[in-house]
Amino acid sequence: MQDQDSLARRNVLVLVASQAVLGAQLPMIFTIAGLAGQTLAPNACWATLPISAMVIGSMLTATPLSAFMARRGRRAGFILGTMGGALGAAIGALGLFTGSFLLFVIGGLFTGIYMSAQGFYRFAAADTASDAFRPKAISWVMAGGLLSAIVGPQLVKVTNDAMVVPFLGTYLTVIVLNFLGIFLFALLNIPKPKAAVAGAPRGRSRMELIRTPRIAVAVIVATVSYALMNLVMTSSPLAVVGCGFQKSDAANVVMGHVLAMYAPSFFTGSLIARFGVEKIMAIGLVILAAAGAVAMAGVDLLNFFAALMLLGVGWNFGFIGATTMLTGVVKPEERGRMQGMNDLIVFGGVTLASFSSGGLMNCSGGSVQAGWQAVNMAMLPFLVLAGGALIWLWFRPKDALE
Repeated sequence: MQDQDSLARRNVLVLVASQAVLGAQLPMIFTIAGLAGQTLAPNACWATLPISAMVIGSMLTATPLSAFMARRGRRAGFILGTMGGALGAAIGALGLFTGSFLLFVIGGLFTGIYMSAQGFYRFAAADTASDAFRPKAISWVMAGGLLSAIVGPQLVKVTNDAMVVPFLGTYLTVIVLNFLGIFLFALLNIPKPKAAVAGAPRGRSRMELIRTPRIAVAVIVATVSYALMNLVMTSSPLAVVGCGFQKSDAANVVMGHVLAMYAPSFFTGSLIARFGVEKIMAIGLVILAAAGAVAMAGVDLLNFFAALMLLGVGWNFGFIGATTMLTGVVKPEERGRMQGMNDLIVFGGVTLASFSSGGLMNCSGGSVQAGWQAVNMAMLPFLVLAGGALIWLWFRPKDALE
């Protein structure tokens, strides 16, 4: 176990650095894409379509990217993701330069390739880890997002008005970040999956996997946690600026949110080991509900900060808990098909949330405040769904869970 975890720790360090450097592009894009889309879109209801396109790109590439990694290894898959991120930023920059909303949306679609690849960092952390180290490995990799939470919004402040075309400098910076990722992944050492041999166990089919109670609940909670986080975060810069605050305030709110997403990762794994994964997932859902309540209580800057930070912590507990539960019941020969299917479902939910966010925010009431209320009210039925799934799991006989 010691030798195995020595390799796992090395890989975790590489993945933490990758999360910190490459991951900065996501808070950068989430901060400005809706604002830039608002200036380019022919209709304000479509302002968040570039973010939705990014999530669609992630959803569409999750399964093929997982299959590619199963054949060629994690390093090749992650480098492919950086190329997608660089291409997406380049197309987005061209869209800004030419004033083309269509090109800007297409750029978001390609950026989704990077977003999908980043989603597999947490699974890669578990590949070489022992059962005891796995929750901490996943948490530490997620904690790498802390630096990206600081770097990303700060880069937005420096670059968003650095050129005549607003936000163009930000997208050019994203291209550079992606190319840095190639050098980081050269240090990753995760053995390629062994080629299947005749007679080797293939594991459960996709239908058998998704009908396994613990897997089904893990997928539901991961989907709800990520989708609701995206639903609210996508609209938050529009709400902050629409309520009379500055773009720098929106960047600070996003920075606080992303810090809250990743800061708990330093101890989430230890909490899971001590109290059990189901309890941590349940606490995450409660915190997500609290985020909605705080957001609906007012539109002062403090409300935005508090709501978005609670949203980040709730996502962390729910998503890391669900990932830990999933990796604990999936066999090595099932990883490729299950991880791809999991992220396809998760980002399918995130896609719907992202599409809904812009419509709810801009087209569901007569004011910014009414739209922001609608966004946060939409969280309720999905929290009930995920909470009900966890309660159902708790009451299942233990021998019926695997």
